[in-house]
Amino acid sequence: MGFFDAFKSTRDIAKEEIKEIPWHMITSMKDLDTIAEESKDKTIAIFKHSTRCGISRMVLKQFEKNYSIEEKDIKLYYLDLIENRDISSEIAARFQVSHESPQLLLIKGGKVVHHDSHHGIDAGHLEKFI
Repeated sequence: MGFFDAFKSTRDIAKEEIKEIPWHMITSMKDLDTIAEESKDKTIAIFKHSTRCGISRMVLKQFEKNYSIEEKDIKLYYLDLIENRDISSEIAARFQVSHESPQLLLIKGGKVVHHDSHHGIDAGHLEKFI
């Protein structure tokens, strides 16, 4: 700890500990076509999050805290369910997985190879599918 660290607020220290997660936002139906195409060459993860749900917020924070995979190995997508209910419904139909929130889907070759919801979501599960 340097001399000037003594003058940092707890918030500043917490910001330094936060890992940047390489989220890609899903904002249109066209993004689902992109995801299906990209999944032919790389594992894709979709995190469906309800911004109004405390459980979803807690699960997202835990996921981000434990996430440690290199961006070259997996591409992370994030869907705000409140803003994009229609896209969430299309994800359920297209990938044949019933909607839940929060929910994590792993896609390879255009198909879901694994999915979890609620407290079953664990960043450690991703490594098995790279």
